[in-house]
This record gives sequence, C-alpha cells and structure tokens, in this order.
Amino acid sequence: MTKARPVRTGRAFAVFRGLPVDERVVEVLASWSPSYRVDRVALLGAGQDNVAWEVNGELVVRFAKAPDPVETDREARLLAKVAEVSPLPVPTPVFSVPESGCLVYRKLPGSPLLGLSGPPAVPLGAVFGGYLAALHAVPVERMADVVGVDDDPLPQWLSEAAELYAPDTIPPVHRGPVESFLSAAPPLTRSAKVFSHNDLGVEHVLVDARSWTVTGVIDWTDAALCDPAYDFGLLYRDLGPAALDAALAAYGNDSLRERAVFYGRCTVLEDLAYALDTGKAVYADKSLTALNWLFSGR
Repeated sequence: MTKARPVRTGRAFAVFRGLPVDERVVEVLASWSPSYRVDRVALLGAGQDNVAWEVNGELVVRFAKAPDPVETDREARLLAKVAEVSPLPVPTPVFSVPESGCLVYRKLPGSPLLGLSGPPAVPLGAVFGGYLAALHAVPVERMADVVGVDDDPLPQWLSEAAELYAPDTIPPVHRGPVESFLSAAPPLTRSAKVFSHNDLGVEHVLVDARSWTVTGVIDWTDAALCDPAYDFGLLYRDLGPAALDAALAAYGNDSLRERAVFYGRCTVLEDLAYALDTGKAVYADKSLTALNWLFSGR
C-alpha cells in the first residue's frame, strides 16, 4: 500500500489515518490533555480569517490565518461572557492558545439554517425576537471590555450599498425599486447602543432540521455595542416580513422596524456582491429570493 503524503500549502501538515491534517490540531490538543484520544479529524471550513477542524465530532479547533494574540484572547473572553447571558446555546471555549491564534470550543449540534428549505418564519422570528430582547437587556458595561462600538452612520451604509450595486446582477423587475431606495434619504432616528450578535444571519444559526428547534448561535466575531435594529434587519433579509413581524412583536418594540428594513436592504446588496465575488451560490440564491420582499413595498 502506498503511504499517503501530507499536502503542503504554506502550513505544516501531518498524516492522520491516511489524510492530511494540520499538525497544529494534534499539537494543541496534546498540550491541553496528553491523554485525550483523537479518533476523527475533519476540515470543518475555511473562511477569509480562520480555518476550523472538527475533532471526534465534539470539539472545534480553529486557527486564525493571521494570528493576533490580543484578538484571540478577547474572543475567548467574549465567548465565555456570552455563554453566561445567552438564552440559546453558543460555542463554549474549552481553552485557547492566543499566540497561535487558536480557539478550541465545544461543537454545537444542528445544521446551519442557511440553505435549508422551508424554514417556519413566524416561530423562528418569535424565538429571535425574544433572544435579541435578552441580549439587548445585558448592561453594556458588562460587555464593554470584550466588544467595541459599531456606530457607522446610516448615510455611510447607504453610500456603501450604492457602491456595491451592480444593475446587471439584479433582475430587471427589482432595479427600479433598488435605485429608488439608494437615492432616498436614510432613516433619521437612532437609539442607544446595545450589546448584540451584530451578524445574526441564517448562516450563524444552527437548527434541528426536523423540528426547527434552534440549537445554537455561532460566530460572535462581530459582536458589538450597536444599533438594536441591525440584527432585526438581517432576520428580515433572510427570513422575510412575517419573521420580522413576529420578532418585533416578541421584542416588544415596533419602533425599530424602519431601520431594520433599511439594514435588510443594504445588506442584501452586500451579500449578493459577496456571493458573486466568491462563487458561493447559496448566498446568491438567498439574496435574489430576498429581493422579492425587500424591494416589493412590504
């Protein structure tokens, strides 16, 4: 039998059961617990900033592509604090190696809501309206040492959305409404900043695909003190108007609606540009579908 060769792409790799595995995964786990037995390792995913490996179906070992010890330490402390206040499951840090840009946390069950067909918008909207109410009630001083302030003015959001707008990527029926939105003034009302996930799209929600029970909220990298309407905008973008109605009803404050709609419209253009730039069809599909309610007058 021919021995498997490790693949090298600028990182050191080891061979584990015939497959190339980043040897840092084995090293950090051995340093944490020499007796921990590694039976299964699989590449979980790689994004612009991180690469993650699943170990034994129970741990996620994530490395930053450009390690920043201060940032890794901050994120580990953030996740620990979020676990204390989140009514829904979140990744729980097991340990970190800041100098290597490494975080290790428990893998949550469930499948990403992104790409699943037929999600029940009203029940999910109600769950996330209550969830955001709980997060937004956390005193900002409790989280101020682990998150920053995300306070870009709404005219800047609109300007950046206009820069991303490419008419030939938008179905003709939606071009007029999109261009009218981009030429109109943004909402004027703002409110006090709250602690929030700040990127609560369907790609960061895990669910049981049979019961639609939410099993986790992941990727807290962008968590911040921010406009409370922002995450509602992402729910509106990804799950539609019925989800927004249910979310705001559960939250108990309909005054966020105008800004939520604004953020939903801006971010769908951002998501569509990202999809076309990266070739990720699932993002393109969800964005084109969302245009039907984002720019229909509802």
